[in-house]
Amino acid sequence: MRILILGGDGYLGWPTAMYFSKRGHTVAVVDNFTRRMMHLERGTDSLTPIQSLQSRVEAWHNVAGCNIEMFIGDIKDWYFISHLIRDFQPDTIVHYGEIPSAPYSMIDVHHAVQVHENNVNGTLNVLWAMHEFAPDAHLVKLGTMGEYGTPNVDIPEGYFTIEYKGRTDTLPFPKQPGSFYHLTKVHDSNNIMFACKVWGLRATDLNQGVVYGIETDESNLDDRLLTRFDYDESFGTALNRFCVQAVAGIPLTLFGRGQQTRGYLNIRDTLQCIELSALNPPTPGKMRVFNQWVERFSVMDLAKHVKKAAREAGIDVTIAHYRNPRVEAEEHYYNPDHTGLFDLGLKPHYLSDSLVESVIRRVVQYRDRIMEDSIVPRIYWERGGTDDYVEIVEVEDGA
Repeated sequence: MRILILGGDGYLGWPTAMYFSKRGHTVAVVDNFTRRMMHLERGTDSLTPIQSLQSRVEAWHNVAGCNIEMFIGDIKDWYFISHLIRDFQPDTIVHYGEIPSAPYSMIDVHHAVQVHENNVNGTLNVLWAMHEFAPDAHLVKLGTMGEYGTPNVDIPEGYFTIEYKGRTDTLPFPKQPGSFYHLTKVHDSNNIMFACKVWGLRATDLNQGVVYGIETDESNLDDRLLTRFDYDESFGTALNRFCVQAVAGIPLTLFGRGQQTRGYLNIRDTLQCIELSALNPPTPGKMRVFNQWVERFSVMDLAKHVKKAAREAGIDVTIAHYRNPRVEAEEHYYNPDHTGLFDLGLKPHYLSDSLVESVIRRVVQYRDRIMEDSIVPRIYWERGGTDDYVEIVEVEDGA
């Protein structure tokens, strides 16, 4: 299979490229290094020292004997992406090429517009290029469970059947995104669905939960192949932040009471999900939706997992409750369906089996790279922008 990976220098893009390359597929990656540039802008960096894309591709060839083709360019550039898709003729396009940060999109109007232009316009270019030059290709697009929000009903996989005034139809489930970033994913889903309907394209929209972990079978071959590990306020997930705070001796930053609940999955399971989607494409004209997550945790659950894992590594951890910088329901119902990928054969990994060995150990390994000033979130939704005043509401016993 010919696989084109957009955002191939990223946290998920690079491991995905190695994963498919190792399995004999022809793989090409595309990136314009926006993520690296945003870290420079924010004064932050990956905890893991990541090599340049060129060095990674060379190291992968030396270590695994596999080739990955590399293209440097911006998918917002119609000439670049249309000619690339025309010339490469992918069977599958794996689309990670978007700015993936709710806090970053909420800093100010300029960042909100940047995220919209990058994500929505880039995806529109990809759809038009598929329509004109690769109409039989399958788009595997990374969405987010954050599109749905936290409704007080069960969440289906994309669509639900509704009866209204005596008539019945199957429609997209209503979206309640929680940031300008999540809104871009909703716009993407609508655009992809429309393109499939009018042009007969085929697409899989993966509404992914929060991904954790650094290690894959491929990256473990050589530390030059490591993917990034973000823990800062703009790009770090709560779990990554907690692990770094635990090792650095900083109280874990729970927002409010910490009852916000989301779906989570290991990075190895993301790779499985992408592969299962690519090997089992939908019929032309269909945008299929999978809710891509394995386990469901509240933020407090995560903090307790990290506290337990840290204790096993000989580290004492304190939990602190901070004034929530986000506008969100802190206690809510959350029960999304997620059967589609399991039906295709997903074999899940679980947080309790991997947190100490594959995450905490790596954080300890690179503890000298921790930038403590970048950990505590200061980007507030209700005012916009950043706030140097960070209020700790309560600190729990570290025992």
